[in-house]
Order: sequence, then C-alpha cells, then structure tokens
Amino acid sequence: MDLKILPGISSPADVKALPLDQLPTLASEMRQAICAQVQKSGGHLAPNLGVVELLIALHHVFDFGHDRLLFDVGHQCYPHKLITGRFPQLDKLRQRGGMGGFPDPSESDYDLFMVGHAGTSISTATGMARGDTLRGEGWSPDNPGGRRAVAFIGDASIVNGLAMEGLNHAGTLKRQFLVVLNDNGMSIAKPQGAVASYFDRLRVSNTYRSVKRAAKGVMSSLPGGDTLRDWSHRLGEVAKDMVTDDPWFEKFGLLHVGPVDGHDLPGLVETLATVKDFDLPIVLHAHTVKGKGFEYTESNATAFHSPKPHSVQGCRVEVASGGRSFTSAFGDALCELMERDGTVTACTAAMPDGTGVQKAIERFPDRTWDTGICESHAADMMAGMAKTGLRPFFAVYSTFLQRAFDQCFQESSLQGLPLRLCLDRAGLVGGDGAVHHGFCDVTILRSLPGAVLMAAIDEQSLRAALEFMRTHDDGLSAVRYPRADVDERLIDAGCPPFEIGRARRLREAGRPDVVVLAYGVPAMTALDAAASIEQDLTVEVWDARFSKPVDTRLIASTLERGIPILTIEEQGRIGGFGAAVVEAAADQGLDASLIERAGLPDSWIHQGSRDEQLAEAGLDVPGIVRSIRAAAGRRTRVAEPPLVESPDRTAAPTG
Repeated sequence: MDLKILPGISSPADVKALPLDQLPTLASEMRQAICAQVQKSGGHLAPNLGVVELLIALHHVFDFGHDRLLFDVGHQCYPHKLITGRFPQLDKLRQRGGMGGFPDPSESDYDLFMVGHAGTSISTATGMARGDTLRGEGWSPDNPGGRRAVAFIGDASIVNGLAMEGLNHAGTLKRQFLVVLNDNGMSIAKPQGAVASYFDRLRVSNTYRSVKRAAKGVMSSLPGGDTLRDWSHRLGEVAKDMVTDDPWFEKFGLLHVGPVDGHDLPGLVETLATVKDFDLPIVLHAHTVKGKGFEYTESNATAFHSPKPHSVQGCRVEVASGGRSFTSAFGDALCELMERDGTVTACTAAMPDGTGVQKAIERFPDRTWDTGICESHAADMMAGMAKTGLRPFFAVYSTFLQRAFDQCFQESSLQGLPLRLCLDRAGLVGGDGAVHHGFCDVTILRSLPGAVLMAAIDEQSLRAALEFMRTHDDGLSAVRYPRADVDERLIDAGCPPFEIGRARRLREAGRPDVVVLAYGVPAMTALDAAASIEQDLTVEVWDARFSKPVDTRLIASTLERGIPILTIEEQGRIGGFGAAVVEAAADQGLDASLIERAGLPDSWIHQGSRDEQLAEAGLDVPGIVRSIRAAAGRRTRVAEPPLVESPDRTAAPTG
C-alpha cells in the first residue's frame, strides 16, 4: 500500500492545507487503508467507503475543533477518525488500545458522543445548537466566530422515528443548522418503507438529472415560490442551482438542497462553503454509493456492511470461516417453525442477515418482514398481528430491544398479547464494544408482569425454547443467545422440552459443595470450570433455562441443605438472573447469604475480543473458578439436614 498523504494527516488542519486537487488522492488512500485493515480485523467496511469524500469535504470547510459534528449510528466514522489524527491506531481497529469502531469522546475531542444506535444525530445536534445559542456561542451573522452545528445521518437512519422527531424540532431553529443526509439507497440491507421509496424516486427524478440547470429557471418553476426564491437568493449562486421543491423536508421547516453527487469533492467543498453560513436549517441531500471504490463492496454492500476478516484474490473474496453461529441456527429453526405452523410470522428491524431472518424472508415472503431501522414499529406491528391470532416472532439484537421497550410494555405485556422476542447478540459482542453489548434485556423485561424469559445454551436448547414460545400464548416471551458459535458437546445427549420455571441438570454431584445455576451459554463454561477443580470441590451445574420464572423448587431444595449457590449470567448483575434467584430465596424465607452472583459488572466494557471481554467480566474459566471458590466460602457451619431428592425431571447427562 503506497500511502503518501494520509500518514501525514494528524489533524483536520492538515486537510484544510491540502490543495483541492490533492483531495481525491487523499480519498483514494483512505479507502485503501480502511479496506486493508478491515480485511485483517473485520469491521464496518461498505458504510465507511461510501462517505470518504463527504467527510473530507466537511472537515475541509468546517472547523470541528470548534464547530459541532454529530454522527448518526456511528459506523460511518472511520474516515472522520483518520482525518482527526487516528491513523496510527487504525492497525488495531476494534481492538484493545486501538481505534474504536464508533465515535468515542475518550478517544478524541472531535467525537462528541459515543453512539452506535440510529436516529440520534439530529436531536443531539439540535440540543447542542440550542445550548450554544443560549450560552452566546452559537454562529449567527452577528456572531461570526460562533459554533456551527452539523448532523451527519445516513444508511436509512432518516426513517427512524427519533430522526423524524429531531427533524420536527430542528425545523423550529432560527439559526444555522445543517443536516447532511448521506443517501446511498441502502440501509444495513435494502432500505424499507415509503420514505425509502420516496428517496428512490427523488434520485432518479428530473430534478436530480437537471440539478445544474439555470437558477432562474428552477425558481420560476416552483409553485408559490416566494419563500424559496428568497432563500435561494440568500444562499448564493452555487447552492441556489440545487434548491428543490421537496415538500417532505419543507413540511418540517427545513430547506432542501440537492441531491448532489456525494463523491464530487470540488463540488462538495464549493456547496458546503456556501451553505455553512446560512442562518436557517438546511438539509444537504448527498447521493453516494455504499462500498464505493471496490467492485466487490459496491456490488454486494449488504454482505460487506460489517464483514469478518477476509482476503481478496483477484475477483474472488474469501471470508474467514468459523463454526456454526447461533444466528445461523436461529434462522434455520425459524424456517422450520414457519414450515410446520402457518400462523407463525416474523420480522426484523433492518437486520435480516444479522439476525438470520433473511432465510425466512426468502422462503416465506408473505409472512416475514424487514421494517427498516424501526424497532418500536416492529414490536407494535407484531403485537397487532398477535391480536389477530397469529404467532409473531420479532428477531432483534438485545442492544436494540431497548428502543422498543415501551411497546413491549404497553402493546404486548399490558394487553396479555404473545409477542415473541428472539434476542441475538445477548451479552458481550466483541469489537463493537459498549454501544452494542446486550447487557440489560433481562433487567428490563423482568419488570413486565407475566413475561417468560429464557436463554439458550446450544442449538438444541434454542430450538426447544422456540418451540416452547410457539405455543405459549399467555403473554410476552423471549429467548436470548450470544454472538458466538454454538457449542456441540451435548449434541448427542438430547434436549428435554422447556417446562416453564424448571432448570435442567447438566452435571450431577451426590453431595455438592456448590450448586451452579447458569443462565445461557455460561453454563458451558461452568462445566469446564467445575471439571478443572473437581479434585478440590464437588460442583453440580444446572442450565437455569428461565430467568422469569426461576426454578424456586431447586433454589429451595439447595439452600435448605445449606449448600451455596453460584449464579452465572452474561448480563448485568443489577436486576438480572442472579437478582431473581436472590429475590426468590428471600420470598421463601431462605438464607440468601448463601448465594454468590457472577455476571457483567456495573461498569462499561469496551472494545476488544469477546474472550478478552469475558475475562474482564470474570466469565471465563479462571473467573468462574474464582466465583465457585467464593461461593464455597459462604457455606454455613450448621448441621445439615438429611439429603433430599433433587427435583430433576430430565434425563440430561452428567458432565
């Protein structure tokens, strides 16, 4: 890789100092560097390749050491990070000590928010614009040294409900405010909904094809265009040629400029230089190509949205292979449910590949939907289907479920409707870091009366949980599973059906020193930990299966014998599975001091490998061994009552 300009970029000032004719070379070098690193480490590739020119132009025109730049989603920030001096950290992208995959104020003052969820930039930028104005620091013609505000939004985030709310309020601003809409005709996958179709029409309309026509002709053709003519006069010769009569943005109170070519660096610089000093809210609509610069990323931007490490050999791309993922297992299991039961429907919110739902979309297109980045709508739509007697499944990342909690409460749980939640990426997610960890789904869903919450430990238990959910029509249910490959060690043991509120024994001990109740995949790690210390301590391991309701009979029979319990979960300890076990013990008048809890700490765990994150949380084998020993230390010294038969109703093998 022959990089001549990029290594010398230590701040946006270096970009501003470059002659305009060198900016395309810088853009090419940035694409090369990003692509080469993502091939090694994985990461968000196509979204970043598509915004290189836009971000170069923005930094060339604005001073974001002083002005405000707010990102949406955040997975389009790599070029911004390279411009703001983080090229030396690129070689450890998404790793400990390296460049994070999302904006992060701890990395740089140029990052104003840590952000990885869609729809937020317009609202936070509006807040900063209002705050700067109230403090006398906002830009205006009377305060030319003030701060300007720019919201950068793309990958179809504009259709998110929060973005709509932000636009609605941004239109009331009486000051400079710029929304840069990166319209690449894509979301994470194919964009969905009426707004996406509207932008498709706009991109190919006569307005777009004739955007360079004379300003006088444009303005005279606009109906009742006195206001637009006045705005265009104030904008100047460059931008007024691109003012369009766009009723969608106009209804929000924002002037619409474009669409412009988001890869035309000289044109972008010229346009931005003109609109930056306009003292009313503007949307600059830029048309870009997701994955720009490489044939394989342009032709398959969905597959290369956030690929694993891969190599490119001529026209062939080889992606690093791994084991069978929980996501893939879920996709197959969902299709089997839909094949057997015509009342089963499914949806996802912009993550058909990421959740495995794409398989069902292809096989059952009349019963499966991608709603776009609209988690709240998806949950409510599924609740509506449940009201008609269908059996809806909503596949969503645990971290994005948070955005639909109100709908899970009001339209599902409160109504007693059986919304079925399939929570992918539950727990620690590796390189995406804190913005994407699924650390609180148990906590928030446990608060809903009548909710039934489960976790899978392998593919067989995932299928069994889904089958239980299929016929559970009494209210909201959920199953969680991690961003990991399925463990196949129990594949020949069979998997008993899920029985509400009952755990499954995985490792038997006649008179255990410690009983481990593990919720989800930590059960497999607990088996390894128990085996590693069997010379010192006798440990019984149970797959808890349910965090609501928990197995109260098992808890009682264990504590009544004075045997300590260790709970393990890949979820926050506050309000999680362990807390549910402690509450169940207290409710039965049992000694809850015998319960030791292991789970995610009350602190943020940042980017790194999933193994590193599990070790930090104490959920690897050495960490669980420490927790087992701590639990054993809680054992009471009182005389123990006679051994009572354990309430095990399964034929599961011992460890």
